[in-house]
Amino acid sequence: MSSYRAEYIWIDGSEPTQFIRSKTKVIEKNDSPSVWGFDGSSTNQAVGSDSDCVLNPVYTCPDPLRSEGDILVLCEVLNINMSPHSSNQRSKCLDIFNKYSIHEPWFGIEQEYTFFDGSRPLGWPLNGFPAPQGGYYCGVGANEVFGRDIVEDHLEACLKAGLKISGINAEVMPAQWEFQVGPLDPVAVSDQLWVARWLLYRIAEDYGITITLDPKPVKGDWNGAGAHTNFSTKEMRESYAPIIAGAKALGAKVDLHIVNYGDRIEERLTGQHETCSYKEFRYGVSDRGASIRIPWQVDKDQKGYLEDRRPNANCNPYLVTGLITETVCEAIQT
Repeated sequence: MSSYRAEYIWIDGSEPTQFIRSKTKVIEKNDSPSVWGFDGSSTNQAVGSDSDCVLNPVYTCPDPLRSEGDILVLCEVLNINMSPHSSNQRSKCLDIFNKYSIHEPWFGIEQEYTFFDGSRPLGWPLNGFPAPQGGYYCGVGANEVFGRDIVEDHLEACLKAGLKISGINAEVMPAQWEFQVGPLDPVAVSDQLWVARWLLYRIAEDYGITITLDPKPVKGDWNGAGAHTNFSTKEMRESYAPIIAGAKALGAKVDLHIVNYGDRIEERLTGQHETCSYKEFRYGVSDRGASIRIPWQVDKDQKGYLEDRRPNANCNPYLVTGLITETVCEAIQT
């Protein structure tokens, strides 16, 4: 093959929630992916009279949906003077990581999402609602779970792409699933989560199914969708006191985190459905109704990590991981 296909993927400037865009470039066999331009006026990243923006490759992996040799190219968005675009949250996350890298921050992100078939969740009856929540979480059987074929295809694609995907499971609301990425540093876990999201959207296309990261896809007595974020530093992985200090540090900056953890977070963090109200903050061992959960095994081992249960499914992981790293590591250093 004299050339290969590179799918350039980037995060747009949509507000209040950024989305994924992509386009294909055919590259000569012996050439590497280079910077490329796009029309920023069509992605809320420029005006029509000055529309050019730059795609700068930052992470590549095999494209599991095409032929051998084809690749996926995650890009950050730059201005034409090669400075970071205002929508480029990766650049800010990288600066934070570099500042606090001595603490070796690690993240594992649990990405929840919901399948929709047209205007209703996949597998839901045409009229009315399915049975109440109870048997769907990690369920088995065609009456309990919907969309497993897409989920398995996505898992296989992520593994073929070399992503550090660490698991999948059906979630509490029917048609809702989760995959986990990590542990990785804040930039790497965010890069790979964006690529995994792109693969999920792209695979679902072939089934005619829509993926939504809406934090409350169905109103009423149904779970919302989050991106529970597990975090540790080398200090946390060695002893327990830094975990408590980290939880307290996060509690001291509640408003800053809540406003950056995803649009419409107040619809999901109600104090019900395994959440703590966005108006409150608390941490606790094995408490899925807390803002910050310390797993029971961590409490037993007296070392490990904490779980921030507040981020929405629709969050920008660069923002979330950057904020958590800065808040906790800044407290450790002072």
